[in-house]
Amino acid sequence: MKDELRKLPSIDRLIQSANESDRFAPFGSQQTTQALRLVVESARQQILNDQVCPSEAALLEAAWQTLAAWFQPTLIPLINATGVILHTNLGRAPLSADTINAMRSVAAAYNNLEFDLESGKRDSRSVHAEALLVRLTGAEAATVVNNNAAAVLLALSALANRRKVIIARSQLIEIGGGFRIPDVMKQSGAKLVEVGTTNRVHLRDYEEALQNQAALVMRAHHSNFRLQGFTHEAGLEEICAVANQFSVPVLDDLGSGTFLDTAQYGLPHEPTIQESLAAGADLICFSGDKLLGGPQAGILIGKRELIQKIKRHPLARAVRPDKVTLAGLSATLLHYLRGDAEQQIPIWRMIAAAPNHLQQRALGWQSFLGVGSVVPSLSTIGGGSLPQETLPGFVLALSVPKPDQFLAHLRQQPIPIIARIEANQVLLDPRTVLPEQDSIFLETIRNVYAHQITPRRKK
Repeated sequence: MKDELRKLPSIDRLIQSANESDRFAPFGSQQTTQALRLVVESARQQILNDQVCPSEAALLEAAWQTLAAWFQPTLIPLINATGVILHTNLGRAPLSADTINAMRSVAAAYNNLEFDLESGKRDSRSVHAEALLVRLTGAEAATVVNNNAAAVLLALSALANRRKVIIARSQLIEIGGGFRIPDVMKQSGAKLVEVGTTNRVHLRDYEEALQNQAALVMRAHHSNFRLQGFTHEAGLEEICAVANQFSVPVLDDLGSGTFLDTAQYGLPHEPTIQESLAAGADLICFSGDKLLGGPQAGILIGKRELIQKIKRHPLARAVRPDKVTLAGLSATLLHYLRGDAEQQIPIWRMIAAAPNHLQQRALGWQSFLGVGSVVPSLSTIGGGSLPQETLPGFVLALSVPKPDQFLAHLRQQPIPIIARIEANQVLLDPRTVLPEQDSIFLETIRNVYAHQITPRRKK
């Protein structure tokens, strides 16, 4: 054992050898030294466990592998073949080309984030997306924060701290990540006033609660579940009307938020931003990276007086968006202003994709790969939007001996592919595979299939 320990090269010697190799240059001397110390200590423990001393070349290779793992990015692009359009775990909405270009150009140089080019003086970063939001919606004012949860928290903190907020019991929701409306209210300092029952809330329930000096009425869109059966909820327009009689503003948390009518794509109607304003909501909040199809953001629009109070709250600075988000959101909003959102924003292209178009893409995949069958299937919206609703289409179904193992190999590729399994088959849904990804997608599937499947010999 002692003889083997004596064979271990010194750290200085290994550093010298590493410095003589171009392979270690990208990692820098500090991290290289740490990796060498780590592998030498590991080798020492192996020798103490009666193993032989690794060669110097083996130690250097182990150090290089360690460094390569340390320097490998963990957030990487992948291909979504699941058919879930707003897949929360896969980053939700992919961005339009214009949005990506806008974010890149602003990130790569200095910019006028908080600078008025006309006066040469400091300005507010909030002006960039807000003018577009006001123009698009007709709201008096708008502001942007870093996500919709922050928008809700900020609005409640600014408008209802230590005061009562009325909300239907059926809307005390929890969405992904443990985000619960009651917890957010508690954090904001607002006092929760539940009205109605779990399945039914009437206008009279709001009227009774409004007798007791509330600061705000809140409506929260159900987002990721459906209330069915013996149910009733008062409409937003009548809630706004009765709240207005008591001079109490109404906050409508739309969750996803959309400018386009989902019903035109064969889906149930999702409340639009325009409809919420028309119904009389004083304040509306929604996400930027769901049905809007932009970068992650929380958007607040509504009465100027309320927006100004929100902007002045100390929490507003803590949740403000950065320059890249504002550039991307502005570019996304311009698609709606120009009327080309369905053509340019990827998620709307996916939602609008006709079944026969998806069938042709799947048939093209089948022809290229020479395997699989094209079968009808259903895609979903995801992201807490339109729960239980589906879009008809076609997928390429692959029959493989071990579907779970096949998916695992797809996930381990340089550009991973995420798919799903149904009826013991691997399903590849063209709806969520971006057309520009087709080439690498098909090459990867073909290579993994070739390595995982042993063709049967013909008799």
